[in-house]
Amino acid sequence: MDGKQIQQAAIKIAAALPAAELCYPFGPEYEVFKVRGKMFALLAQVRGERIVNLKCRPQDGELHRVIYDSIHAAYHMNKRHWISICAGEQITEGLVRQLVEESYDLVVAGLPKKRRP
Repeated sequence: MDGKQIQQAAIKIAAALPAAELCYPFGPEYEVFKVRGKMFALLAQVRGERIVNLKCRPQDGELHRVIYDSIHAAYHMNKRHWISICAGEQITEGLVRQLVEESYDLVVAGLPKKRRP
């Protein structure tokens, strides 16, 4: 998938999640998805390349970076808890769905029980 396709898939998937909201806290060039005020996805363009940043468990992030050439430590985020997905042949819509949903689930799990969607 190319970067535009990855971002389009991430938007479609994130927007369908319960209580997910799209906002622009860092300006119009950064699309951010939050659940109950906590960020779980950031879409941006870095040096001309479209990327999607997602939260992940540290051990999962390490594994994804080993398996997939186009998954890296996240641009401008905590490198241990966030990954960046860039254009690449190995990236599929199914993988994007899995990673977006895992990011969302991690953030929801960190919310107080009464605030969870």
